[in-house]
Amino acid sequence: MAELQRQARLWAQKWRWYQRNNLPWRRARIHWQLMRREAFCRWPLHGDVLEMLEDGRLEIGAGTLLEPGVWITAPAPGRVRIGEGSFLNLGVMVAAVELVEIGSHCMLANGCMVTDANHRFDDPGTPVTWQGFTSKGPTRIADNVWLGANVVVTSGVTIGERCVIGANSVVTQDMPPFSIAAGAPAKVLRDVSYEPPKRP
Repeated sequence: MAELQRQARLWAQKWRWYQRNNLPWRRARIHWQLMRREAFCRWPLHGDVLEMLEDGRLEIGAGTLLEPGVWITAPAPGRVRIGEGSFLNLGVMVAAVELVEIGSHCMLANGCMVTDANHRFDDPGTPVTWQGFTSKGPTRIADNVWLGANVVVTSGVTIGERCVIGANSVVTQDMPPFSIAAGAPAKVLRDVSYEPPKRP
């Protein structure tokens, strides 16, 4: 009986940690915090979002939409900034140890991952899951960037304004503004060019 009680306690601790956003009072508080910022999410929303919003470590601009399954996490003192009018589609994951910035009017397609961290794996005497994280510095995405489905943006990378990153790409180095890139690792394919406006 004692073993069953121990197992039940452990299960309850895990449920409280991983499913806490499904508790109705927490869900209401998350929606309240987003409403005050004129942002919106479609449930479920995963991660330590409520703590981050209340601590000021998660900044979300007006008009930003988080689709179902978005996961945002940044254990203190980590921070995440998302500009106004951005769109994070189904299953997007944002994880910060220090700082992840996503600009205004960005579009992240299904399954993207943006992080400033890497799992450590250098200690052979410790399971990888217990080794913690390293970071190469903040990860920054400028305004009006479009990431295709399943793009991964790694630690310390800056993606310039109005870049387009092709689906299934892995961005491991900075991308200049106004460029189209794809691949694993992503490489610039060409510049984004605009036709001059037509005059009446």
